[in-house]
Amino acid sequence: MADGEVFVIDRVLAKPGQARHFVDRYLAEYAPGARERGMTLLNVLVSPPIWFSDQSNTVTITWSLPSPLAWWQMTWQGRPDPTLGQWWSSIEALVVERTRSVAAGADDVDALCAMEAGTDV
Repeated sequence: MADGEVFVIDRVLAKPGQARHFVDRYLAEYAPGARERGMTLLNVLVSPPIWFSDQSNTVTITWSLPSPLAWWQMTWQGRPDPTLGQWWSSIEALVVERTRSVAAGADDVDALCAMEAGTDV
């Protein structure tokens, strides 16, 4: 299906003892703007599933968008917005490293590739 759902996955390695604080700030300060850009929050996972006080946790946040077009629209709304970079800078004390990846369901990839190439599957 050419309108396959697109997933945005943020992975954050929190500094020791800072995972809960990071999640709280992410949900309170970052998530509202993400929703305004069309993203739907699917889950926030903490690994391992314990709030460490002296070790790092990995926080994995998964968002969805209904289609590649919606992903592009969200991306182009966010890129020129200086407040996003400022927000990430404001939480540097909580984060060791972070990554963002974009994915689609395996069943949708052929159709998404065909859409990109302008062909039918």
